Amino acid sequence: MAKENKITGKEFLSCTTHEELYALIKKKNLNIDKVLAELKYEEELRNLQIELVKLQQWIAKNNKRVIVIFEGRDAAGKGGNIRRFSEHLNPRALNLVALSKPTKIEQGQWYFRRYIKELSNPGEIVFFDRSWYNRAVVEPVMGFCTDEQYRRFMLQVPEFEHMLYEDGVKIIKFWFSISKDEQQRRFESRLKTPLKRWKFSPVDQKGQELWDKYTTYKLQMFSKTHTAYSPWIIVKANQKKIARLESMRYVLSQFDYDGKDNTNTALVPDPNIIMRYYRSAEQID
Repeated sequence: MAKENKITGKEFLSCTTHEELYALIKKKNLNIDKVLAELKYEEELRNLQIELVKLQQWIAKNNKRVIVIFEGRDAAGKGGNIRRFSEHLNPRALNLVALSKPTKIEQGQWYFRRYIKELSNPGEIVFFDRSWYNRAVVEPVMGFCTDEQYRRFMLQVPEFEHMLYEDGVKIIKFWFSISKDEQQRRFESRLKTPLKRWKFSPVDQKGQELWDKYTTYKLQMFSKTHTAYSPWIIVKANQKKIARLESMRYVLSQFDYDGKDNTNTALVPDPNIIMRYYRSAEQID
């Protein structure tokens, strides 16, 4: 049996510099590509999170109102992205909105009412983990709204967003796009992981069964609600970590905040990962 190449504890402790450690790794002929990729990701994430802190301070200082909407199929990575966006921000100047199903009273109100009270105050950034766009895709697919409710929503939402735009609210709408195979793989991973099992529900699995129906309503949503003042930004999200970094870059690219010129990372998103809806002729989901 061939002897396994590995670094012993004694050898590791003998290295006093990174160069010595890399030389030892090379001598042992060890593959550390995954380790290097992870280190690069963590470095980029940290640099972008520093820029997000600067952005939040600028938003607070200038009383800006910013809304970032995270939409996509189940398991597309919406929650993971929001966590990385917000984990180092000041909680007093941000809000995370992830509304549960409407109450009986809310069901009898104008659909947008329960979202209006969650909109950003001056100096605040709000992250929506799903949003009013539930009525554009999830609700009609799952039969949670009537045809008339759906039709009325699709007519009203561009006007609703235009009113916000005219009032000075900056809206960024992300759609995280994953393939059907990747969604199934993530579902299976959730079921195998005790700490993630709570994320899985029977409705999630329905997403696989009703994949084509979701696609139909998704495309209707894009065609009717993608506007110059509130465009849809498609994020290719099969690779979670890349999607996180590039969506951060996109948000940062939308503002001329203080200290933007003094950065250690690129702030222009990769157009092969981030694109406006009209540029995405062929979509993975």
